[in-house]
Amino acid sequence: MTEEKIHKIVRQGYGKIAKQQGNCCGCGCGSATNVSEMVGYNKEELDSVPKGADLNLGCGNPVALASLKSGETVVDLGSGGGLDCFIASKKVGVHGKVIGVDMTPEMLDRARTNQNEGKYSNVEFRLGEIENLPIADNTTDVIISNCVINLSPNKQRVFEEAFRVLKPKGRLMISDMVLLKEIPKEILNNVAAYVGCIAGAEKKDAYLRHIKQAGFAEVEIVEETPMPIEALISQETVTDILNELKITMNDAAEIFGAAISIKVTATKPE
Repeated sequence: MTEEKIHKIVRQGYGKIAKQQGNCCGCGCGSATNVSEMVGYNKEELDSVPKGADLNLGCGNPVALASLKSGETVVDLGSGGGLDCFIASKKVGVHGKVIGVDMTPEMLDRARTNQNEGKYSNVEFRLGEIENLPIADNTTDVIISNCVINLSPNKQRVFEEAFRVLKPKGRLMISDMVLLKEIPKEILNNVAAYVGCIAGAEKKDAYLRHIKQAGFAEVEIVEETPMPIEALISQETVTDILNELKITMNDAAEIFGAAISIKVTATKPE
């Protein structure tokens, strides 16, 4: 699929998710489990943000490992309903700033509604693609992202953009899905699998290579966690894929079992 087509698929899929009243659909969403707690958020964090901010779309908690400081500027790549932005806003304080970037207008609408409800004065949301960030050069202390870069058709460009907007000694802290082995081409070309993250994920070594080639130093995986199938994609999406490709749930579990969640840190050299 072309980059333009992938962007269209993802934008439409997550636009639909943003309009739903519940919080269970898409990448990182199980049909009966609070995935956010399962992947690293504590109940206190989740209770502290507007209810509509947690869409169960993550595969980790990047803020928990970002060591944010008062006064820092943070950019969240693919900010969704604003969950990580709102948690980060409390850590950077009134003198800090959090900027969420998302390419889906419906997600931005939902995030801004949540922002108004929570009265977050140090948070803003901008429309944009993570391959072309609407952020000036050398202006950001920390970049976070949660299970979003795997959706990009040009991951190298994403990390180059992250490097561009970070200040010297700026920090990258991301949670994302990667593959331990190749998955069938039928899955790679499946629209539902793409919205569910699995089709866009790259092999772990290639993913880390993108970060290093962008110029980052001290690239390190700080945590690596297997992801159960129900935490990858919604039950409805799983069913769609199984029916379309005529594969069993056991076969699907083996395919999706190739994906793991990693938390990666890196720094921009001084």
